[in-house]
Amino acid sequence: MLLGNFLIGLREGLEAALVVSILIAYLVKTGNRRALLPVWTGIGAAVVLACGFGIALSAASSEMQFKTQELFGGVLSIVAVGLVTWMVFWMRKTARFMKAELEGRLEGALDVGPLALAAVAFLAVGREGLETALFLWTNISNSSGGSTQPITGAFLGLAVAVALGYLLYRGGLKINLRRFFTWTGAALIVVAAGVFGYGFHDLQEAEVFPGLHAVALEPHAFFAKFGGAGDWMQTVFQGVLNVTPQITWLQLIMWAAYLVPVMVLFLRNPSPSKPAPAKATEPAPTS
Repeated sequence: MLLGNFLIGLREGLEAALVVSILIAYLVKTGNRRALLPVWTGIGAAVVLACGFGIALSAASSEMQFKTQELFGGVLSIVAVGLVTWMVFWMRKTARFMKAELEGRLEGALDVGPLALAAVAFLAVGREGLETALFLWTNISNSSGGSTQPITGAFLGLAVAVALGYLLYRGGLKINLRRFFTWTGAALIVVAAGVFGYGFHDLQEAEVFPGLHAVALEPHAFFAKFGGAGDWMQTVFQGVLNVTPQITWLQLIMWAAYLVPVMVLFLRNPSPSKPAPAKATEPAPTS
């Protein structure tokens, strides 16, 4: 789980860091430093909202009975995968236009006032924060109890993202963002496939779907053949693919049903955008 949550924290955190750096750089470049305070206020409020959302999910889940908790976790896992999948494809399509779009919104907000500036920053960062909080919560809640690796991986990913965002802002680092988001998007799809399958496993434990004891694969039994090294290999396998020690047939089918078509669509070369057809010129009226 450490590697999977590191990837989530890195990718989602870098998206938020890019948004912040674009907003701050635009205000500094245009001589509107006085507007930095409401922008930072909006960013801070978005971070607080994301943290509060994660805490609320944990508190609500802890008060539930076992079956209700599994139902809650399974549904949220599937919702989180849907949001992250949309985000991955959206970022792949619109990353090159993000700077111009954010600067346009900020320019309009400058004419309105401080509240509009705070709202632009809050909405831009808040969406990333809520998606990150939901996906990390589902990943951490599905991990083995008492393990700090998922939380450690998430914080490491976010810390690296903040450092990269600062270096990008200062101009001390050049990254091919298109390639970066392609590779991390593909890795995140693999992680999301595990969460998707795990969500259906939770729904089986909640008795929404049958087949909880119809086990298709037992990775822990396979890796046990390798002795002491098997524990490390199993940890890496489960951390990368985000799967359980015992994989039911429904979980395996849903894992493959998500991973294969989504990965094929994501790696397929995007079709070049066609220019808008020019309007036909009407003939001038004759006298």
